Amino acid sequence: MCGINFLVNPGNDGQQKIRAMMEATQHRGPDHSDWEGVDNHLFVAGNRLKILDLGDLANQPIITSDGNGILVWNGALYNYQDLRNELLDHGVSFATQSDSEMLIQWLKLFGAEGALKLEGMFSFVFVDKSKKSILVARDVTGKKPLYYFHKQNQWAFSSETVGIMASELINAQLDTEQLLPYFYSRHPFPENSLYKDVKQMRPGKLLELNFEGEIVSDIRLEQGIAQTEKLPNLEEFENLLLDAVLKHFHAEVPVGVILSGGADSSLLLKTWHRETGTPLHTYTAIFEKKYQKLYPDAQFAREVAISMHCGHHEVLITQQSLLNNWPAYIASLDQPIGDSASFLTWMIGREAKKQVKVLISGAGADELFSGYNRHQAFRKYLKQPGLYYNLASIVNKLGLGSRYMKKFAASIDSDPVATYMNFSSLQSIPPEHQNQFRKYYPNDYKEPYKNALEWDRGYYLVNDILKVHDNATMAHGIEGRAPYLDKGILNLSRSLSGELHLGLEPKLWIKQLLIKYGLQRVAGRKKHGFGLPLKEWLSEEGVFKATVFQDIEDFHRTHGSLMPTEMRKIAENPALFVKAGFLQLFNLYILASWVKHRGL
Repeated sequence: MCGINFLVNPGNDGQQKIRAMMEATQHRGPDHSDWEGVDNHLFVAGNRLKILDLGDLANQPIITSDGNGILVWNGALYNYQDLRNELLDHGVSFATQSDSEMLIQWLKLFGAEGALKLEGMFSFVFVDKSKKSILVARDVTGKKPLYYFHKQNQWAFSSETVGIMASELINAQLDTEQLLPYFYSRHPFPENSLYKDVKQMRPGKLLELNFEGEIVSDIRLEQGIAQTEKLPNLEEFENLLLDAVLKHFHAEVPVGVILSGGADSSLLLKTWHRETGTPLHTYTAIFEKKYQKLYPDAQFAREVAISMHCGHHEVLITQQSLLNNWPAYIASLDQPIGDSASFLTWMIGREAKKQVKVLISGAGADELFSGYNRHQAFRKYLKQPGLYYNLASIVNKLGLGSRYMKKFAASIDSDPVATYMNFSSLQSIPPEHQNQFRKYYPNDYKEPYKNALEWDRGYYLVNDILKVHDNATMAHGIEGRAPYLDKGILNLSRSLSGELHLGLEPKLWIKQLLIKYGLQRVAGRKKHGFGLPLKEWLSEEGVFKATVFQDIEDFHRTHGSLMPTEMRKIAENPALFVKAGFLQLFNLYILASWVKHRGL
């Protein structure tokens, strides 16, 4: 995994600008950094993190032997050996075993169409001087971020928004329109960032530019897939998972696993261990003893790790350790995500850096196979939407039930799309704002449940979960990988109709394999979110609570007039919202800290 930067027509001082961008993203690839210029108006820079073929010949930018092809890229290709063999059949010779050399030769030979055959996580810039062509792409799952600034024929691309800002092509301004999605979704809208005029390339997009900076073509990399009417069996899933694990765990550097003690990460580790017998370093967050009954992840993770003789590392997270590390954490964020899992994962990444350079996570399993509580709530709603709508009206009027019951009732709408958007938001989206979110809600399928899963995959997974993991791992020079998003497993989920998904018990195959492999206790666990004990922490008097409230109130004083109504209500008097709005409070705390740090 690496950092990439690219400039087209940057004006004066192009060399200085690309160097500044390269330095801003150096943490993403601490093993080597360099840049290359073309005709004094194209500039390419790369930061390399060495994972495969650790020699210097695979450093970036990588250049073809004839000097016409230049590549910088970020990611890993899991079918690179197959593609390499195909290139050998075409008479291509190689100087290294790296996937970087394979990729540049592949793009040189097959161009934009060749990108359709790439399997893995990537964002790349490929310059072909002989054709005066530029290809810029991001993988279909959105594992690897790519941001850009575009004005007329001037472009700047970078793996992080800090790279764009380092170019000094634009001044840093907060995009206040993104406060709305940040408050409800924890992140900006998918093609935006919190910086005004800095955009995010959508997953599965390939842009072809000419050397003048004009768009030649805009290609979608994700291809349609036929829907099956037959439910695959456990053996099919097991084979796909084993293939994904062996590909994603492959590296020439030490590999570790973020082990939550839940079903997804435990199954990945067990699959690896059954096949290879090789123990790995594993990492989990643990809280003080008084919170462990409510947050038992560490206990389960410890049991799983010990059963496979892993080198297990528990990262103790306290209110004080958060405050001590908060400035460094905030400084590392190119874009904040209002999710407490972000800080936990960052702390795990800091510890893991001492032993490994690749970290495996269970990201994607919940989105592909209905693992969240909201999926079960939506299933119930879809069976009798009218009944639930009427019941919700009564609950809302009387104010009955637990926090979760009230959240469920407040989310119910007569429209399934509005209902599911509410289920997946921190709190219900007001009707006057719903159309802004609906623009991103898929309507590719007739079945509401299938569209809901696609919303999770394309909206929540990409912009929350995967961005959290990229922030946390790359800040410490680690490559993060997510085997459940392997093409085979992804296409299995995509091929299932909404009816088949509805008929499947949540994450059925994952649980069945856990039982088959002897991890019955993990298979029987109730779903537990990965995050800080915020409700408990914010209910206790002390420095943490005082700091959070003070920073939010300060943020309200400086930016309150720019906030959406519901955000402003909470920011104005945070003490009133601890019981029902602790997630929103931490969301605001992250944003307030980041905005202050960036001087916005």
